[in-house]
Amino acid sequence: MKRKVLAGAAAVAVFASAVAGYRLGSGIGPSTHAAVAATAAAQSNPAQRTVLYWKDPDGKSDFSPEPKKTPDGRDYLPVYEDEEAGFKSEKPPKPQGNPKILYYRNPMGLPDVSPAPKKDSMGMDYIPVYEGEMEDGSTVKISPGKLQRTGVRSEVVSKRTLLTSIRAPGVVQADEHRQAVVALRFDAFLNELEHITTGSKVTRGEPLMRVYSSALSAAAAQYVTDLGLRDPGGMPANRGAHQRLENLGVPDEIIKDIERSRQGSLTVVWPAPRDGYIIEHNVVEGMQAKAGDVLFRIADLSVVWVLADVAERDLGLIAPGQKATVTPRGYPDRTFTGTIGLIYPVLNKETRTARVRIELANPDTILRPNMYADVVIESGGHQPVIAVPESAIISSGMRQVAIVDKGQGRFEPRDIKTGMRGDGYIEVKDGITEGDKVVVAANFLIDAESNLKAALQGLAAGDTK
Repeated sequence: MKRKVLAGAAAVAVFASAVAGYRLGSGIGPSTHAAVAATAAAQSNPAQRTVLYWKDPDGKSDFSPEPKKTPDGRDYLPVYEDEEAGFKSEKPPKPQGNPKILYYRNPMGLPDVSPAPKKDSMGMDYIPVYEGEMEDGSTVKISPGKLQRTGVRSEVVSKRTLLTSIRAPGVVQADEHRQAVVALRFDAFLNELEHITTGSKVTRGEPLMRVYSSALSAAAAQYVTDLGLRDPGGMPANRGAHQRLENLGVPDEIIKDIERSRQGSLTVVWPAPRDGYIIEHNVVEGMQAKAGDVLFRIADLSVVWVLADVAERDLGLIAPGQKATVTPRGYPDRTFTGTIGLIYPVLNKETRTARVRIELANPDTILRPNMYADVVIESGGHQPVIAVPESAIISSGMRQVAIVDKGQGRFEPRDIKTGMRGDGYIEVKDGITEGDKVVVAANFLIDAESNLKAALQGLAAGDTK
């Protein structure tokens, strides 16, 4: 009779352990097929097997410490001890030697400890925690069965080159160094204009207009007069007239024409100062132009700038000289590679962005001013760094933690300092060394276990005082 009572109590305890294991584990009980096979084995040799509990024949999460029937009259299926090792309470092995027992912890993982052996409300023995088992207090030990059920996976830490792609919107602008304006240093009348309009392409020396000015005519006549004069020392006496023409901004081509022809003219042909496109046209034939008026603006578009707006948080990842890839939105199949020439010193306070200037070669002039473009700046990649997958980092806002796999089911949470990110990895500057193994899956479960162990140690320390 006493044996039957003890067997019944053990069955109740194992049943409660199985239910708890079901709740904490994968959420499913033993398979129906396995239970049917177990029943057949028990019927063939019932004396050698012990029934732990009975379960619903449909696989529902319903268990019983004694035989039971479903509402429709079917028998619950027995589950035997040798078939349900996964639901047994996983007690850690006793360390070698005769270590001191520090305290006893709740077998269900509840925050309850005892300085002496005891049982819980379901009759399960409390599990002893030996001296040295917790190592430095931060190491967590997990049994192989639990590791398999929780899906813990580790990866060896290694050095790798990280590349971070910084994306920013940009707009094409003409190179400020490759622009020129046509303006006269004297009052003049524009008698004739060439057939040149806004957008026309011109080359250096190409005629733009014919200009008449009394000041220009007088200076040219004086230069012609002085060309044949020589001073007694054999030096040319036309320095003053030549200098006057230069002061009026007369191009060298016009001065050489006067020297060759030895005669002045009422009008002169004014040439384009450089190659480029007419982006501003402010002249009308017959008009009078005042000194300093901008008549034409010419821009050389063989090299252009792309001004990209980079977010403030990414400024530390870029520097002048880095390569950038530009894709114009009007030509999504074309990409251009340029170099960061300047990071502007002032941020836009509304958008919290900094303007970055990228210089691009534009030989076929497909890039036009004010065209939108998408910019990608590849940062990093200079030298390998210690990096771990992003999934290995547990961030709580104030601190970042990685779980180090020390082997044999032992895990240690470590505070780390992180750096740059890229390609799904995060640089680790401190806390982990090359060759360590870090948990990359189910690390949150181990972190929770570590926090629980620390709490239990604190409770144990309080009880022993």
